[in-house]
Amino acid sequence: MDEGTGHIPPTTRDAELGSDVERARAGDEEAFGRVYRMVAPRLLGYLRGIVGEDAEDVASEAWLEIARDLGRFRGDGAGFRGWTATIARHRALDHLRRARVRPRPARLEQDVLDLPAAVDTAGEALETFSTRQALALVMDLPREQAEAVLLRVVVGLDGPTAARVLGKRPGAVRSAAHRGLRRLARELKGRGR
Repeated sequence: MDEGTGHIPPTTRDAELGSDVERARAGDEEAFGRVYRMVAPRLLGYLRGIVGEDAEDVASEAWLEIARDLGRFRGDGAGFRGWTATIARHRALDHLRRARVRPRPARLEQDVLDLPAAVDTAGEALETFSTRQALALVMDLPREQAEAVLLRVVVGLDGPTAARVLGKRPGAVRSAAHRGLRRLARELKGRGR
């Protein structure tokens, strides 16, 4: 754990997740529960960015598929996050095709705020305020940029994994995330922050 922030480094989280995924694959229900608690909030936040208020329904469909196919998954914790994001994205796109609607902006903050937080309550309150503002701005980005930012920042995927989820080249995802984050920075600067 990083003493300065109270956050668990991503590599430690991924190692723990990978270990729990292996136990869940072997039938350990408690391990599957831990896997779900580690991955579900960020995945739900990502889905809210794609399908809005229907995110919980789509997440349920995705988790049914994840549970069904868990025995076929091979990889580590980071790979598992990418695999689950790919499944969730496919279910979201299926949902949008069925509904024949374009993705609509949605409020992400509650799902993201439910993620494990820092120990410092005052710092957490300030972070919550800025997180809400930032997530509201993300939803105003073009879809390609918003999805790249959501996968990289909210879900926490690296560039190559986010590219696989989106079916794009890593450079294209890196560029979209960079343009989106740069646009967010300009917006925040324009608002005097």
